[in-house]
Amino acid sequence: MADVAPAAEGVSAAAEHSPDSPGPTDTHRADALILAIACVAQFMVVLDVSIVNVALPRIGIDLHYSATGLQWVVNAYVLTFAGFLLLGGRLADLFGRRRVFIGGLLLFSLASLLGGLAQNSGELTAARAIQGLGGAVLSPATLTIIMTTFGEGPPRHRALAAWSSVSGLGGAAGVILGGVLTSELSWRWVFYVNIPIGAAAAFAALSVLSERRRPDAERALDIPGAILVTGGLALLVYAIVGTDVHPWGSGRTIGLLIAAVAILVVFVVSQTRVKAPLMPLALFRNRSVTAADITMLLLGVAFFSMWYFLSLYLQDVKGNGPLRAGLLFLPMSAAIIIGARTAGRVIGRFGPRLMLVVGLGLSAAGFGWLTQLSAGSSYAGGVLGGTLLISLGMGLSFTPLATAATAGVHWTQAGLASGLLNTARQVGGSIGLAALATVATARTNALLSNHRFGYEPLHSVSTASALTSGFDRAFAIAAIVCAAGALTALAIPRHTPAPA
Repeated sequence: MADVAPAAEGVSAAAEHSPDSPGPTDTHRADALILAIACVAQFMVVLDVSIVNVALPRIGIDLHYSATGLQWVVNAYVLTFAGFLLLGGRLADLFGRRRVFIGGLLLFSLASLLGGLAQNSGELTAARAIQGLGGAVLSPATLTIIMTTFGEGPPRHRALAAWSSVSGLGGAAGVILGGVLTSELSWRWVFYVNIPIGAAAAFAALSVLSERRRPDAERALDIPGAILVTGGLALLVYAIVGTDVHPWGSGRTIGLLIAAVAILVVFVVSQTRVKAPLMPLALFRNRSVTAADITMLLLGVAFFSMWYFLSLYLQDVKGNGPLRAGLLFLPMSAAIIIGARTAGRVIGRFGPRLMLVVGLGLSAAGFGWLTQLSAGSSYAGGVLGGTLLISLGMGLSFTPLATAATAGVHWTQAGLASGLLNTARQVGGSIGLAALATVATARTNALLSNHRFGYEPLHSVSTASALTSGFDRAFAIAAIVCAAGALTALAIPRHTPAPA
């Protein structure tokens, strides 16, 4: 077939089926292995957003990071990951899902090795930037593999449910695994752990994954567009993650944001004038794709903040160590799995729109619950109920979002669609975390300095109470954002379109 590369490029296409030409029943085992490979790779990418959080204090001491420099262990990864996601998604469409997937795996694993071996702050920061680049190439390729392996209907819904489960689990598992590795071995193992997993996944991909790419790949890549969108997104995230040092109203932050928006506007205009655009704007005529991406942006704003603020609450306010704090996230992981499995089973009956409204509604209620936290709240009474609602809603939401964001999209643009979805999540998370952290810090500082904040006369308070009050304010905003996401999801068609 025209859309399958010659046998010399990889394993024969008989090893799997295309969405429009299902293979024989003996391909099911190969399909299951392909799904496992894609899920393992996606899990690694999402995991590394959060796994270093509990290791940061020890990393800072060992590698002599300054107080402000330590943030770049996280930000270097986020910056390159968000900036290159759209380009990474297009590469999978144009140059082949197998080639790009394995290349991303190897780059990610190599960067993990360099991070574990780092002897100073500069080496680790550079390794994290390379790791983010590898993740930006790898993550969209995982969804492209699913879209080109599983046909429309229940098979794809089940595959997307599995992919969504690991996407949601990555944040919680990163906190847990980071705590275990840092406490029992060394912070270096939060990087080393990726190497054997990446090597095994790359070997398996070589064995079972066949190549699929557009026949006009060599002349289709829009290099100027790639530079513009990557530079614009990278500058946007750079401005956002720097707001902990340079406030939102500072000239530096405002100038960077204006420059980022200007570059992105130039990119959009350029896409209307080139023969082979990096991001065909016609894709956004698909209402399902556009609404799903906006909903994911809002979801990222709310959900990224949960892991961050709860980790601080459990350790800085309640006094738990890294390992115990990580283990307290286990119920959330279970709730995400239950939600994702449920969504995979019932989405064919109810459609993505209703599932998203229910999921985001549950999450909004969960964040509302967390606004009642105090420094004296117990885990069972104050934290558990709200986080279970949020996590269940998260699990219910990821599969419908992946379904809606790729509905009606031809397989040759599956990487682009998945890149857009991941970009929306990452940029939303960066914006949300920076904004909510600013709100929480302002609330805490106001309490500690005995100033009036809002309508409350404030008196002397403990540091723990002031911190918790700041977290409560952030959770209240997250609840509103989830409710807005539920309203945005109503724009998704009741019945998603079939691929073009």
